[in-house]
Parts: sequence; C-alpha cells; structure tokens
Amino acid sequence: MDKDAVIEKVRAHTKDNKIACKQALRIAKEENISSKDLGEILNELKIKVAHCQLGCFP
Repeated sequence: MDKDAVIEKVRAHTKDNKIACKQALRIAKEENISSKDLGEILNELKIKVAHCQLGCFP
C-alpha cells in the first residue's frame, strides 16, 4: 500500500472533513486495502465517514 497515494485520494474526495462511505469503500478497493486499514487512515486524518451505507454514520 502506498499510504501517501491513499491519503491524496482521500483528501481529494473530502469535504468539510467528511467523506462519503461509498467513496471511502471505493478508494479502499482501488488501492487494494481493507476498509479497516482505510478507517485507520481516516482516523489519523480526523476525517469522518458520512452517508454510511449501513446507517452507522449519518
């Protein structure tokens, strides 16, 4: 995993320190990392997941 590339993609799709769940999952798939690993990166960057497909994060 190229963490810098993941961070760059995340920041490109982040608005008001939030990223849509669907977009976050797409980035994880594109970068071939687990959603858990991406979640850890989001936590480090203090970016919240929004519009959760499971209804966990409104």
